[in-house]
Amino acid sequence: MALLVLAPAGVNAGSLRVVPEGNRHAEQPPIPGASVRRTQAGKTTFDLKYEKVRDLLASDDRLRSKIKKTAAAYGIDPIHMVGAIVGEHTFNVDAYDSLQSYYVKAASYAGNSFRFAYDGEGISDFVSRPEFSACAAMKDSYKLWSCREDVWETKFRGHSVGGKSYPNNRFSAVFFQPFYAGQTFGLGQINPLTALMLSDLVSQKSGVARLDENDAAGVYKAIMEPDISLAFMAGVLRKSIDDYRTVAGMDISHNPGVTATLFNVGNSLQRARALAARNAGAGSPVWPEENYYGWLVNDRLSELKALF
Repeated sequence: MALLVLAPAGVNAGSLRVVPEGNRHAEQPPIPGASVRRTQAGKTTFDLKYEKVRDLLASDDRLRSKIKKTAAAYGIDPIHMVGAIVGEHTFNVDAYDSLQSYYVKAASYAGNSFRFAYDGEGISDFVSRPEFSACAAMKDSYKLWSCREDVWETKFRGHSVGGKSYPNNRFSAVFFQPFYAGQTFGLGQINPLTALMLSDLVSQKSGVARLDENDAAGVYKAIMEPDISLAFMAGVLRKSIDDYRTVAGMDISHNPGVTATLFNVGNSLQRARALAARNAGAGSPVWPEENYYGWLVNDRLSELKALF
């Protein structure tokens, strides 16, 4: 059941609609079965996992300082990063005991040898196919890899091309997860395709070396390193806010539950386009809605804001 909210829902200069604060749903949307099973297998609960990551944030002054500094560099409120961290570690992974644990695990990936490929075809060879020719002129990494992802969705996903069949699955799952499907790593739980998309932005804002799709180990090392992972997390949130502003005409920067949802589901550009299409000619605005992950963030917002 949708919740009627009379918070700032007006249209400001340039017809930008400010998304109301809070949840659109009165009750938390269903949590995916995979998340439920993973949590049960760990003999824990979502409440306990939430409390663990909340306490980690409360006790780790160094981590909070890094979050604030990184958020400032990307022009976002730290609460957006806190929401994403809380969501990931409540529903997807367990929080480690300290920031140092992430540094130790990141170091374990140094020197590992693997590559991004599908069925023996490396990613560079794959995106050199003529179907991707329209993307070739794009220099910005976000536009380039977004274009390539669009081509995958329309021309390859679930299709047979040149006598070769391709899975009906996401681009990131097919080519960019050499260990197992659904794999993300690090404090920010960033997937490799997302990192490649944001490489230029993170290089510009944080001085991180640009990533190379031919250096899979280098990509994983970057997203495992806590400082760099936080930069990519901020980049994801910054792009989500920008996509909804420029494409859908909506300001989501005052609703951490919406930004957390987009961090969780990804594809903010495509989702902004879909929302813009739904609002085309509509009288009352169709607002973006939080999923189970973003709902928790908005529901616990006062408690999470108190951490900073």
